[in-house]
Amino acid sequence: MWLIVGLGNPGKKYQLNRHNIGFLCIDYWLESLGNAKPSWKKDHSSENLTFEFENEKVCVVKPQTFMNLSGQAVQSLMAFYKIPLQNLIVIHDEIDQSFGIMKVNKNRGHAGHNGIRNITQVLGNMDYARLRLGVGRPQNPEFSVADYVLQNFSEDEMQKIPDFLSKGCDALEMMIKEGVDKASTLFNGK
Repeated sequence: MWLIVGLGNPGKKYQLNRHNIGFLCIDYWLESLGNAKPSWKKDHSSENLTFEFENEKVCVVKPQTFMNLSGQAVQSLMAFYKIPLQNLIVIHDEIDQSFGIMKVNKNRGHAGHNGIRNITQVLGNMDYARLRLGVGRPQNPEFSVADYVLQNFSEDEMQKIPDFLSKGCDALEMMIKEGVDKASTLFNGK
């Protein structure tokens, strides 16, 4: 079984924030699979949904603890479903990549991302796969990064986000079917 975790903050206020691109990617993937109105279960500090994808059982997750405590949902679901660390994929925003650029990797540090920091701390290990979706940095270096990621995407970004999320979903599917190495070869920097 796979655990696919999209990171974000719960509530309409945060829905289109850069920090919520993990939630957006999960929603986009479900819609592309024909599940536009999923019946989310609300347990394990999350909204989660289990289904079959390409003969693999998958649980998609949107933690509801706010970003800084994302590890609670991850740890709880991994223990409940007995999911091995190698079957965990976390999708999140990445400020060190320009908007529209993605990276697939595993066993990397948190680079200041509090959701990743918490997941790694709770699991006691950083050897899990990540789909890092670039949101860029603020143009003004004086502008707080925390405030920037909690802003909505710009109008220009909103026009481009469906294509970006579509490519992100392609990368996610390849990670599940063919592994991190193959996905990173094809999608890193794209």
